[in-house]
Amino acid sequence: MNLPNKITLARVLMIPIYLIFMLVEQIPYGRYIAGFVFTIAAITDALDGYIARKNNLITNFGKFMDPLADKLLVCSALICFVETHQMASWIAIIIIAREFIVSGFRTIAADNGVVLAAGWWGKIKTNVQVVMSVMLTVNLDFAFINVLEEVSIYPALALTIISMIDYFLKNKELLFSKDQH
Repeated sequence: MNLPNKITLARVLMIPIYLIFMLVEQIPYGRYIAGFVFTIAAITDALDGYIARKNNLITNFGKFMDPLADKLLVCSALICFVETHQMASWIAIIIIAREFIVSGFRTIAADNGVVLAAGWWGKIKTNVQVVMSVMLTVNLDFAFINVLEEVSIYPALALTIISMIDYFLKNKELLFSKDQH
């Protein structure tokens, strides 16, 4: 269990902590603490990958768990936003569905011996989703900020769709490879 993998596991363990502070309204300053936890978790996403690449510590465990941890974190936040009536369920469903579709696509690629790296659209999407998630989590009670929170959902949604289309267009030959059913 190397350092990047420990960081990835720490991110997974931060999810229930985030959920408690996000959803238990009786905790004083809970949303601020949840925003801090989410921010730290998002930072660990970049950190574990950087350390793994820099020190040649890439493992199969990391290849599997890192994207899974990211998806668990984002999907947990999205479900919270639906629960707290900050996001329409259809938007959360589209974003979560994209994550499942891309994960399935990566599985097909792996079966064909191909590793699919995240593209620029996906990286931009992730950053916009993180900013949106922190804003909606903290949920500052100022009219202008509330408008920004609401508006931030739509670029995240658009980039989710754009990044998925980009992913498929760049790798469409994998879908139509020799093992069609």
